[in-house]
Amino acid sequence: MPSKEKTITVLLADDHAMVRAGIHQFLERSGDIRVVAEAEDGVQAQDLIHQHQPDVAVLDIQMPRASGIDVTRWVRHNYPEVGVLILTAYDDDPYVLAVLQAGANGYVLKTASPQELIQAVRDVSDGKSVLDQAITQKLLRQLGARRETYQLEPLTGRELEVLSLTAKGFTNKAIGLQLGISDRTVQGHLAHIFNKMQAASRTEAVMRAVSLGWISQSVGDIHED
Repeated sequence: MPSKEKTITVLLADDHAMVRAGIHQFLERSGDIRVVAEAEDGVQAQDLIHQHQPDVAVLDIQMPRASGIDVTRWVRHNYPEVGVLILTAYDDDPYVLAVLQAGANGYVLKTASPQELIQAVRDVSDGKSVLDQAITQKLLRQLGARRETYQLEPLTGRELEVLSLTAKGFTNKAIGLQLGISDRTVQGHLAHIFNKMQAASRTEAVMRAVSLGWISQSVGDIHED
């Protein structure tokens, strides 16, 4: 259930006015989400994110002047506290991988139901990563097909424990409490994991570990601390 005390602010960027109008309408019907600004291109999205600093930026990939991928990189560099949710018709592997590497918190297809999008906005606002299930399975198959090309250094037992808890959606603090170690130590383990797995984010590391059979948990709501 949505919190009655918190209103999630959203920047909506899409170059199609009718699409923006429809998404705007059902997001605000949720009761806990408010669209504070709309952008019709990537540069305008950057300006409005700078002005409003919303909780979540909902971005299309293909936009004039700057793509959703470009805007995502810019947000991660300038406003890391702003969540980025990609909402697009594209499920092509290069787009998905580029968005994940740029640091997006979520990737949802425009075929998703209004309720699925609303929940994705809520999850991203809560610091979780969200991937459309069809995309998740597609990427896992793709990564699995590439597993023979990986030359990765094995993870230690402790690193596997940390990564498994990460895959279950635990925050750094919660992982530390589970394992009896400090938040800083958890951060250190994750840094080593990312380096060993050639991953830029928790989501990418978890998906790669699943594809390699190192952990069994599929990608779900992953906190990107």
